[in-house]
Amino acid sequence: MDRWYLIASTLLAGIAAVWGILSVQRGKRSPWTVVWMSGAFACQLGFLSVRGQMRGACPLNDAGEIMVFLAWSLTLFYLWIGPVYRISLLGVFTAPLVVLFQSLALLPRVLSAHPQRILGVNAWHETHSATSVLAYGALALAAVAGVMFLVLDKQLKDHHLKGGLFRNLPPVRELLISLERLLWLGTALLTLGILAGFLMPHSASAWGHLVAALTVWAGYVALLTVKLIRGITGRRLSLATVALFVLSLVVFAFV
Repeated sequence: MDRWYLIASTLLAGIAAVWGILSVQRGKRSPWTVVWMSGAFACQLGFLSVRGQMRGACPLNDAGEIMVFLAWSLTLFYLWIGPVYRISLLGVFTAPLVVLFQSLALLPRVLSAHPQRILGVNAWHETHSATSVLAYGALALAAVAGVMFLVLDKQLKDHHLKGGLFRNLPPVRELLISLERLLWLGTALLTLGILAGFLMPHSASAWGHLVAALTVWAGYVALLTVKLIRGITGRRLSLATVALFVLSLVVFAFV
């Protein structure tokens, strides 16, 4: 049952991506991207609910569950941020990332077919896991907004002002406001996750993940500090946001 939810969610996100791209090519901004992503979000909730009941805990205990939880977090923040700032085109950039994460989760032996029930659940461990992945969802969406800004910036410099993509991209100021708020939100959630990590029981592997999280956190804090104190151009902020997110994935890949 859980896999069917995941397959349905991946298909809906795929439809959202294709529909959004076709809308952009026609020079229109279609609300259907948000509708399809809402359907994908509902199916993600179904998957996580079933896996949570199987585990008896937050479903973050294998690589597949982590990727789906990250995709859910990314979709959650898209649905929250997108309509507020009228940047439904964000779905065109977000949906393919959701499809990628969930397709990887569906690969053989990535998602446990028979998840074991967890005994002796620790509240701090659950808080650490959930808030950390939520933080990555916000930071991933910040990176997506950064990519959108870089695309818009390049089109402006190349004077491609009549294309469908340019007409549908949100104003530069809205993108940067969204990007910065997502950075603050993601960093705040990551801070909570790290604090909970110090309070939970530790194993050797847990310390490795905690050090990696601290490294990533320090990078984002440094970026926000520079933005707050000295200021930074939109292009450099976007490049740094994308680079930090990619580097953070690399850091955790080697833990």
